[in-house]
Amino acid sequence: MPETAFQPNWVSPPGETIADVLRERKLTVGEFSQRIGQTQEQTAELLLGHSKITLGLARRLSDVLGGSVEFWMARDFRYHQQIAKPGLIDNAWLRELPLADMVRLGWIREAPEPSQQLADCLTFFGVPNIAAWHRAFGELEQKFAFRTSPSFESRPAAVAAWLRQGELEAEKIDCAPWNAQHFQAALSEIRGLTREKDPEVFLPELQRICAQAGVAVVIVRAPADCHASGATRFVTPQKAMLLLSFRFLSDDQFWFSFFHEAGHILLHGKQEVFIEGIETPNASPEQEANEFAASTLVPPQYESELMRVRSNKYDLVRFARRIGVSPGIVVGQLQHYGKIKHNHFNGLKRRYTWK
Repeated sequence: MPETAFQPNWVSPPGETIADVLRERKLTVGEFSQRIGQTQEQTAELLLGHSKITLGLARRLSDVLGGSVEFWMARDFRYHQQIAKPGLIDNAWLRELPLADMVRLGWIREAPEPSQQLADCLTFFGVPNIAAWHRAFGELEQKFAFRTSPSFESRPAAVAAWLRQGELEAEKIDCAPWNAQHFQAALSEIRGLTREKDPEVFLPELQRICAQAGVAVVIVRAPADCHASGATRFVTPQKAMLLLSFRFLSDDQFWFSFFHEAGHILLHGKQEVFIEGIETPNASPEQEANEFAASTLVPPQYESELMRVRSNKYDLVRFARRIGVSPGIVVGQLQHYGKIKHNHFNGLKRRYTWK
């Protein structure tokens, strides 16, 4: 390949090219690591662009993946040349991202140079440049106001980072093909999980049940300036992502958010992206999802009884046990409907902490 022919206009590490070939050949990272004589940790650094391709490594890549030694050396050289260009760094875009939290949460590494930081962020989002990022996420920027109130704003880039990490986590979950009937039927079983106290017990079970119906349930802590509670989108035609942030760290909020997002998946098709906790121009789907969550947690036949059960905590606990949900959900629903004050019976809600 002549030198003049190799003039890419992307900023992506050679690892992206390697990953594409691995997918085409259905090679795992472990198998590839063995063939090129590296540990899996070293290969991960290579795929992320954190290590340079030496002449010896270029020869092994040529032997295992094809392409000339010159191609791999040039691919690596151009990448590092590009990220070193001062004009490439868009500090305004980087400032919009929650970089400190992205590093703290392990989404990207702490980069010593702004050029490497930019390259790592572009790699994280899976885009070649900032213009491509705006094309990929511009629809979200236009469609959502990204705020929960005029004084409590979420930044689009922070929400986009949270969504992207959700997509990356969803990719790791093996799911059966999407089946709406199976997912609808599974909700009654999932409803029973609300009585389980320990997230280390109920979260794996929740993910297992949903995966059988084609839904990847992902829990991703929201970074700074992202005030979303949940989101849904179909990452492929046969796989839905249901993303939760555990933002409020209480059982009533967590489970209402889950069933709210489940309602979006079942009611509103595959083309939309829904984000809970973010104002949208069209409130109708959000209202429908709220009603779906409320009626799933407390079925209509118990609604009138729910409105009367508010005198003492023992009645609340007995009612919750009888309908098969946690007491915190009953308290949350009564608070929502204004039947009890928001500071009453909160001791019945289960509180969670991040490890």
